[in-house]
Amino acid sequence: MDISVVIPLYNEEESLPELYAWIQRVMEANGFSYEVIFVNDGSTDRSWNVIEELSSKHEQVKGIKFRRNYGKSPALFCGFKKAEGDVVITMDADLQDSPDEIPELYRMITVEGYDLVSGYKKKRYDPLSKTIPTKLFNATARAVSGIKNLHDFNCGLKAYRKEVVKSIEVYGEMHRYIPYLAKTAGFCKIGEKVVHHQARKYGTTKFGLNRFVNGYLDLISLWFLSKFGIKPMHIFGLLGSVMFIFGFIAVVIIGVHKLYAMYCGLPYILITDSPYFYLALTTMILGTQLFLAGFLGEMIARNAPERNNYNIEKEL
Repeated sequence: MDISVVIPLYNEEESLPELYAWIQRVMEANGFSYEVIFVNDGSTDRSWNVIEELSSKHEQVKGIKFRRNYGKSPALFCGFKKAEGDVVITMDADLQDSPDEIPELYRMITVEGYDLVSGYKKKRYDPLSKTIPTKLFNATARAVSGIKNLHDFNCGLKAYRKEVVKSIEVYGEMHRYIPYLAKTAGFCKIGEKVVHHQARKYGTTKFGLNRFVNGYLDLISLWFLSKFGIKPMHIFGLLGSVMFIFGFIAVVIIGVHKLYAMYCGLPYILITDSPYFYLALTTMILGTQLFLAGFLGEMIARNAPERNNYNIEKEL
């Protein structure tokens, strides 16, 4: 099978027939063999009924129904697990992503050899309250991930080689950082294509401003896990050692200062009367705790069943 189209959705009953008809026209015009996987993320409208109707009429239509709303990342994860096409395309169900982009995305994967191609909605039909935070978010994501050529990490329209979606785990709200997840898994040929962005035709957006706050927190988590997930001692042990040494040196300086004052007959105070002593002692305690946290994290990582799960590309 050439293409699997994975479409997560929540309360999009009006747009689904039109979206599938559009996808069908594009696929048949280009002679692609394909499947369309609708992932109903706990919709409360008739979205699932529409999917069932489409599936009864078209063998290419497949569906997954969640009992409740879990979010876009779990929907993509389940869609990726079910996908069988050599190239996997993701798009939103609100008709803001154009299926006309599919042939070129497919060509970039199969001919130009990209592992992942992300859409870039250069001209957006969104209010400033959404576009400005999006620009700041993408600038931060580029800096942290090191993927400098992407301008729109969160664009729903993306294309992947099948191996990519089978090698990454999309969880929580990490769908924003699939390119970063792919890079961490060893798929580094990541490209971008300017795509057409359309104004929403039906319904209202399902995302609020809280996604930007959550997005930054997820980015920090992903960066930390990719750097120190299997070697926590490298960060906690280092910080703990530095803090302990710094506190120990401070205690020694305080003690030497008192001994010097006693030797020279100068006025002095008890070490325990100095606030610097307690600051130094607290630093040593925190350093010890950080070191132990790193040690415990290392023990857990060493015993994790997935510690030796490596992404092997070829084997002779």
